Amino acid sequence: MYKVKRRPLAELTVELAAAAQGKVKADVVIQGGRVVNVFTGEILTADVAVRAGRVVLVGAAGHTVGPETRVLDAKGYYLVPGLLDGHIHVESSMVSVTQFARAVLPSGTTTIFMDPHEIANVFGLPGIRLMVEEGKNLPLKVFATMPSCVPAAPGFEDAGAVIGPAEVAEAMGWEGIIGLGEMMNFPGVLAGDPSVHGELQATMAAGKVITGHYSLPETEVGLQAYAAAGIASCHESTRKEDALARLRLGMYAKLREGSAWHDIKATIKSLTETGVDTRRAVLVTDDTHPATLLAVGHLSHVVRRAIEEGLSPIRAIQLATLNPAECFGLSRDLGSIAPGRCADILFVPDLADFRPAKVMVDGEVVAAEGRLLVELPPYLYPEWATRSVRLKHSLTPADFTIPAPVTEGRVRVRAMQVIEAKVGTLSVEAHVPARDGALAAVPAADVAKVACIERHGGPGNIGLGFVKGFGFTGGAVASTVAHDSHNLLIIGMNDADMALAGNTLAECGGGMAAVRDGKVLALLKLPIAGLMSPEPVEEVDAAVRALEAAWRALGCRLVSPFMTMALLSLAVLPELRITNRGLVDTLRFRFVDPVLDV
Repeated sequence: MYKVKRRPLAELTVELAAAAQGKVKADVVIQGGRVVNVFTGEILTADVAVRAGRVVLVGAAGHTVGPETRVLDAKGYYLVPGLLDGHIHVESSMVSVTQFARAVLPSGTTTIFMDPHEIANVFGLPGIRLMVEEGKNLPLKVFATMPSCVPAAPGFEDAGAVIGPAEVAEAMGWEGIIGLGEMMNFPGVLAGDPSVHGELQATMAAGKVITGHYSLPETEVGLQAYAAAGIASCHESTRKEDALARLRLGMYAKLREGSAWHDIKATIKSLTETGVDTRRAVLVTDDTHPATLLAVGHLSHVVRRAIEEGLSPIRAIQLATLNPAECFGLSRDLGSIAPGRCADILFVPDLADFRPAKVMVDGEVVAAEGRLLVELPPYLYPEWATRSVRLKHSLTPADFTIPAPVTEGRVRVRAMQVIEAKVGTLSVEAHVPARDGALAAVPAADVAKVACIERHGGPGNIGLGFVKGFGFTGGAVASTVAHDSHNLLIIGMNDADMALAGNTLAECGGGMAAVRDGKVLALLKLPIAGLMSPEPVEEVDAAVRALEAAWRALGCRLVSPFMTMALLSLAVLPELRITNRGLVDTLRFRFVDPVLDV
């Protein structure tokens, strides 16, 4: 069973200085490798001596070898610092922090800076603390930024918690909280919203970094005002111009390549086509799903993508090691192979085809050839964390009734039109039948009902509307992964199946389900906050694949259907969204009736 042994540098100064001189001997010496120096951009043939989990010397290390020193042969390998993911939502992987560590360590990720924004919307501070505590006993170094926007759209939805300046100030005193999570409320920053600026001020008063989320293409005034408020980074660049603007303002431009967002092809041009200094560019994943982790790996895949798009391997490595360490003020401990730093070292046969053969953490080889070599300690979530679907009552078909203005006939309604591989929706008109004074879905016209049900033990209210574009011919699907408040989201062609899908998730603690004609076709159980599974990523991926097959059997052919569905309730995206309080016109920020013929 793996046990964390790392100690702070302040406790080791005498010991490490003595070890570098050979007065006490190294625990480990790595001989004959080619060390990638991320400070100078050089590759140097050198030994690396390690004591107490930290590097003490890079060079000729014969004098540090003693009778009990373990000597590792690194001939044929480049020695690279462990990779640091500067922005990641672990919950998007659908597995716990422990299982996430198990999945990403073999591919070279040794540190993450997670934003537990999703669990914060369900459980608030107690949920954040659970994930931070889980990360303390793992070989993966886990730092967290305190979520800043809970709920994402105040007044338009009900989340399981509310986070403001007081909560941010409290969390800044926790071990493991490294800064403030992505400040999505950039309109609030620009408008001088007191609560938003209270969170910024509480973070700066604690001497910690503020991470950003500025998703507008305008950079001449708005982005500069955003940066002027103390926000140090942003991962929302999708074009060369976006990333370059952030770099020029002294921000860290986080270049993203995840499961849903493939931005590197465009954003890396801010470096490859300009020749600007790369030290404030950072590679991140943001969201990585189980299939991606198993198929291509984690941050190592983003390094390869940067190299494929023309960035030199050493610069690409720098963007995933030293740069994020400097961004978060941790370069004294992480991000390089240099004296005093944690001995997080990757053994890489080929820099251009970046695939670590061995992964060392704190001087111990923890993974080799894609396999984790250490057993991770179990982490048991308390029962309250697995009972997060708290509906007012068991759902019935009557809960999904949308009253019609006429008893019988055709009625014009507003509908959300989803767009393949796009986060936005369109607000469109559709015609649906009225039967006995209630509106019905229309499978032949691809018009489904959609419901968003408060599930956190609050008011229990239900927002109802219509959605087009999923292609369902019958049945219903449900999910407790519904950004950002993660209420219970259901899409269906008949009310009975919608009730069954929702009740199925309430019984198992959350996840995703597909049903048809009163039968459950597939069920992905995510009992931790309705967002994550404690099972290995391979098992979760198998359940996801079964769910995908069930969606196809219901008629859906979208490339990324789960994410498309999960964003239907995110009331900060255009043009029409559904929350537990109702249908929201997000261009004018007002509630609207689904019925147009009133």
